[in-house]
Amino acid sequence: MNYAVLITLHLFAAFIFVGTVFFEVLMLEGIRKQVPRDAMRSVEQAIGKRARRFMPWVIIVLYGAGIGMAWHYRVVLAHPLDTPFATLLSLKILLALSVLAHFITAMVLSTRGKMKTRHFQAIHVSVFLHMLAIILLAKAMLYVG
Repeated sequence: MNYAVLITLHLFAAFIFVGTVFFEVLMLEGIRKQVPRDAMRSVEQAIGKRARRFMPWVIIVLYGAGIGMAWHYRVVLAHPLDTPFATLLSLKILLALSVLAHFITAMVLSTRGKMKTRHFQAIHVSVFLHMLAIILLAKAMLYVG
């Protein structure tokens, strides 16, 4: 697939994914103390139900396009410590794989009915921090590449 198409798909999917995580971490956590516990739990469950419907598709596009873009840099990735660009790209891929592991964990916990508020918070904060790092690495790659 054309690299321009891959990067466009990747950016749109990243926008949706990061925007969702941003909302959950900064908006929902900001109202947690103002909303009764039962109501907050209902909101978390409703968001989880909605996310299970469309986020898998977002993830497929995000990671599918990411794999396609990584294939474009396969020669560089064969030697991840040889250049600053390769190192940053390798770190970005490792963080993205960690985010995927977080997402899979959240989906499994949700579908089994074992997603507790503490899991919800911990996973979302961790993914949020991962996403900030990935965004910074992506921007840094423009300057060293």
